[in-house]
Amino acid sequence: MRRSGLTTIVVLVIGLGFLIAGCAKKEPMQKAEETKPPQVVTQPAPAPAPEQPKMETPVSMPNLADEMKAFEDKDIHFDFDKFDLKPEDIDILNDKASFLKAHPDMKIRIEGNCDERGTIAYNLALGDRRAKAAQNYLVEQAIAKERISTISYGKERPLDPGHNEEAWAKNRRDHFVILNK
Repeated sequence: MRRSGLTTIVVLVIGLGFLIAGCAKKEPMQKAEETKPPQVVTQPAPAPAPEQPKMETPVSMPNLADEMKAFEDKDIHFDFDKFDLKPEDIDILNDKASFLKAHPDMKIRIEGNCDERGTIAYNLALGDRRAKAAQNYLVEQAIAKERISTISYGKERPLDPGHNEEAWAKNRRDHFVILNK
């Protein structure tokens, strides 16, 4: 029995050793929400690039052909049996003077026109006075007289062939033509 007692004690001591070793305090497992994310090392953000000057969207500049068409498409108009320039005509003539100053090689012709009322001779003379009125104004705006020719068509070239006040008002005009295109 001694042996068996000694054996029992040795087994108990070894078992107790395993028991103690097996029950050693372990670190408790962390719960998922307690898990810390790995630390990320961040580099400082690069300095912003110097701001580029803002480029304005280029404004579409009209080409010379468009400018010339606009010049020729804008007539000035007169009251019945008159050749004085009205305020709205002055604005148009100022635009034409600016164009001519910007293009000093351009030569123009001013065509004086009348409505169908009156004799051929009377309307030719009135058309001439209308064309000369516009020419004189442009000369006053520093446009050389040699660059401006005039002609009167009287009532021979109506813009509107109608026989009413609306048509006649359209026909009482100076038309501008660029000669060296």
